[in-house]
Amino acid sequence: MSAIGHEAPSADRRILRFAAFGVVAILAVSGLTARLIQLQVLQGADYATLSTENSRILQAIPSARGLIYDRNGTPLVANIPSYSVKIRPADLPLAQHDEVVARLAMLLGADAGDINAAIDATTGSRFDPVRVAQGVPEETARIIAERSADLPGVEVDVEPQRQYLEGPLVSQIIGYTGAIDADQLKTLKARGYLPDDMIGQAGVEDSYESTLRGTYGLEEVERDAQGRKLQVLQTVRPAVAGSSLELSIDLKTQENAQAALEWAMKISPIQRGVIIAMNPQTGEILAMVSLPTYDDNLFASGISTKDFQALLTNPGKPLLNHAVNEYYPPGSTYKLVAGTGALADKKISPTTKIATKGYLTIGPNRYYDWNHAGFGLCDLDCGFGHSSDTYFYQLGGMLGIDRLAYWANQYGFGQPTGIDLPGEVKGIVPTNQWKMDTFGQEIFPGETYQAAIGQGYDTATPLQLLNAYAAMANGGTLYQPQVVHRILGPDGSVVRDFAPSVLHKLDASSKVLTEMRQAARYPMLLRHTYNLVDMPIVVAGKTGTAEFGVRDAKGRLPYHSWFAGFVPKDPWKTASDPTGLKAVSRTDSDLAIVVFAYDTRTLGNAATEIAKKFLQLQYGITKDYTIPALLKQTNFYGQ
Repeated sequence: MSAIGHEAPSADRRILRFAAFGVVAILAVSGLTARLIQLQVLQGADYATLSTENSRILQAIPSARGLIYDRNGTPLVANIPSYSVKIRPADLPLAQHDEVVARLAMLLGADAGDINAAIDATTGSRFDPVRVAQGVPEETARIIAERSADLPGVEVDVEPQRQYLEGPLVSQIIGYTGAIDADQLKTLKARGYLPDDMIGQAGVEDSYESTLRGTYGLEEVERDAQGRKLQVLQTVRPAVAGSSLELSIDLKTQENAQAALEWAMKISPIQRGVIIAMNPQTGEILAMVSLPTYDDNLFASGISTKDFQALLTNPGKPLLNHAVNEYYPPGSTYKLVAGTGALADKKISPTTKIATKGYLTIGPNRYYDWNHAGFGLCDLDCGFGHSSDTYFYQLGGMLGIDRLAYWANQYGFGQPTGIDLPGEVKGIVPTNQWKMDTFGQEIFPGETYQAAIGQGYDTATPLQLLNAYAAMANGGTLYQPQVVHRILGPDGSVVRDFAPSVLHKLDASSKVLTEMRQAARYPMLLRHTYNLVDMPIVVAGKTGTAEFGVRDAKGRLPYHSWFAGFVPKDPWKTASDPTGLKAVSRTDSDLAIVVFAYDTRTLGNAATEIAKKFLQLQYGITKDYTIPALLKQTNFYGQ
């Protein structure tokens, strides 16, 4: 009896526990069922909408970049479809990073270091794709796309790529596009620029970036879990193509200028040079050549670190436009300033005779004429024609440094010309105040002598010198140089036609400027420029040799060579004007040129020979007036 009494309560407890568990289980299942009903039936539409919205994003639609043409409508730039390869860092597992980069580098024929450098330099978040290669061949792009499983985080995209149709011929003017960097993005992000944008980095691609870029559009796209675009759902705002540029550059004139400079560089020691042609009536640049140069297509397709370093370390500085980005002592071409100032300030008349000697003295110092002999009694035509240093030392002394600087400023020296190219430097025009600010003392008399002949502290860009001679040629109007002639809308209509922009009128009478134009004919008539006077066209201008640097073992300084001048509108010689003085007295010149040859040390003035070559090509002169022997290297100091 007692055993049976103990077993009944234990069984009852088990039944009660089982019943309680069943109730709990039923309640739990009922709760889950109710929750599922709530989620899938009552709130299913809301969560479906939220899920759809999470796969939709708004992204920019890049606009078609504007094109670039020469003044005659010849295309210089095209946009071509191109495959690019990008990496989304967030989708590239850290453990596979090196393996994926190495595999991708092998497929692209690229350096793994360049790919890593591109990833490290990204300006966006880890979720933004980073462009690591451009201009990828179609077959390579297809292989990369098909091997996506082995290349996590790697994407292939089709993008427009700049193609520079004339390459090195106009690269210093056009420039190139390149990936936006972190500093640029900070400035431009508020204007809608993106971390993987390509923007103008040099030339007019840079200075007219906002014009060429256009306006980006906006679209709603659907993406999968890996961030790949599935479809475009709607276009929120269409992109507006950028405007195009029509340059003032004449391609044929540009070709002639480059051919002339390359000719001299092949047969002489010249390693660096500039030639620019301008219309003095408008300030339009017809040609601008700076050598050595580079091929902007290297940048359009994504330049390698090796190629970029080669450009950076090249002693000729090919990435610099030497016409505007560097300044040099202008040498005797600067005698235009002293001559104009002395006439305008009535220190001399055109017929005033001044004794030129082998040298002048100030205290113990001697200031030599270039031939160490002088030219006897000289008026302006004689002094300018023979380029007598002692003649212009005395003009500089009559004017004084500050008045000399005034006339230099009148011609545009010491200040940017305002040309629509980036990186222009302003050069130096010394004054008493400038030297006091710079060195704590005023100009010495001997330094005024040097300033009068474009030496000492004087420095100028080739473009400044050209602009000064153009102002003399046109009768006294200093224009702002321009390389863009017109802006064209996407439909080809003219958005803006650039009218000539006047910086100021020279504070000199027409008579003074006529005298200077005639004086500029005398270097030819007196054969200071060898046989340039024998050419069938009339040319006026001035040569220059500018010393710089360190003396050689014989105590001689290296020097640059210059030629600056102009050609009358109707340049061909006539029997009624055998000297050409009537022709250069007119103000109708439509061609002014400057030639600069860096560190020449040639037997003759190298810039003059280059100018001859250019003029022969430009005017179709078949007889060759150049004297190649004058381009032989020596260290004869002559002007």
